[in-house]
Amino acid sequence: EVQLQASGGGLVQAGGSLRLSCAASGFTVDDVAIGWFREAPGKQREGVVCLSLGDGKAYYADFVEGRFTISADGNAKNTVVLEMNNLRPEDTALYYCTAGLGPCGSTTYTDYWGRGTLVTVSS
Repeated sequence: EVQLQASGGGLVQAGGSLRLSCAASGFTVDDVAIGWFREAPGKQREGVVCLSLGDGKAYYADFVEGRFTISADGNAKNTVVLEMNNLRPEDTALYYCTAGLGPCGSTTYTDYWGRGTLVTVSS
């Protein structure tokens, strides 16, 4: 059974940083894609970033503009860390970890969803 365990998030002032982590257990293959979507109040859910663990390629939404970095946790299998810097009030949202068979953009890369973790950026 695939399970996603997300952690991190919280409240930060504009310009600050936060770190999200997502561990995906239960996969029996190496080509797993893990990423994040977010949903802000009154807005549609949107993709933020995805990392294909099979080839190490990462894909970012345009609005990230170089502020976020996703990486694989070298100490834990199928675990990724999202470092979010220079946060803006418009980054306030529920962030959902997703995972599935890779690569990013395939029909399966968002088969599994974790619980949302709240990121609040105050102005």
